[in-house]
Amino acid sequence: MDLRGVKYLFRELPYTEMSELVKNDRIARMFGITLEGYGSGWAKTSMIVKEEALNAYDAAHGAALYALSDVAFAVACNSYGQKAVALTVTMHYRRPVGKGKRLFAEAREESRGKTTALYRIKVTDEDGKLVAVADGLAYISG
Repeated sequence: MDLRGVKYLFRELPYTEMSELVKNDRIARMFGITLEGYGSGWAKTSMIVKEEALNAYDAAHGAALYALSDVAFAVACNSYGQKAVALTVTMHYRRPVGKGKRLFAEAREESRGKTTALYRIKVTDEDGKLVAVADGLAYISG
């Protein structure tokens, strides 16, 4: 498929208001992810683990934990008003959590250059226990 000249496939403009970015994120809506706060290079999101987000062992599915951390990562790396997208994310799952638990993901910038930035994202439960940790590398478009 030749896509030259097709300009409507992806949003070109960066988001300047991070609540709009989260509102337009369909995965965030599906999992009920909310934006708790953000600033330059950091963001915090939360969600309550729903029945639909459980795996076969009745624990929060890794995809749900990833989605929560990915939204925090997206907000943190886009918080400067420049379009940024993930290049890689490595996720480490540490503790299972069940239905009804509120989870938080906090993304913090570790390093930022002209074209890439590195983030550490920690997922914790409502008691502050570490559930998962991720490292994300973002590409910053000019």
